[in-house]
Amino acid sequence: MQKAFSGELKTNEVIVNSNEVNSSSKKKKKPSIKLKKCNANMGQSLVKNYIHIVFSTKYREPLIHSPVEEELHSYLGGICNQLDCQVIKVGGYTDHIHILCMLSKKISLMKLMEELKSHSSKWIKTKGSGYENFYWQDGYGAFSVNPSEVETVIAYIANQHEHHRKKTFEEEYRAFLKKYNVEYNEQYVWD
Repeated sequence: MQKAFSGELKTNEVIVNSNEVNSSSKKKKKPSIKLKKCNANMGQSLVKNYIHIVFSTKYREPLIHSPVEEELHSYLGGICNQLDCQVIKVGGYTDHIHILCMLSKKISLMKLMEELKSHSSKWIKTKGSGYENFYWQDGYGAFSVNPSEVETVIAYIANQHEHHRKKTFEEEYRAFLKKYNVEYNEQYVWD
């Protein structure tokens, strides 16, 4: 747990003597400037955003299999943690990934996604000739999670292989979009 900032922030206040700045006088004096010390308490920025991220392989190609699957999940979790986005659960299926993490106040969601996709795509290409043309889809879904629902989402992500015996990624993703009332154009959702 991080320790809260408890010091004082010293700032300077500039005071200009306006009597010395008189536009009607013939001889203008330079105004005297005095610095006055003042104390200000620094406010804390407290953030706790649980984010459920979902993205697929390019064209939803079924390329993610054991043993690379487990390594990929660990690798993605490591990227999240390095970016101060504490990973809670990573899972998925052969054609997509689910990540539950806490979005850091230090990084935008867009930057997190850029880092996750670019680094993991480069990494997986080192795992053999079957991955030389591996790419992620251009887009992603990111959905806020109520703290009271975190355990439900963890179980959902852990159960992806069983879940996808009955439902395709496309059906799953459309259900998320509907649940979160996300307006979308079917033509642009898939790549």
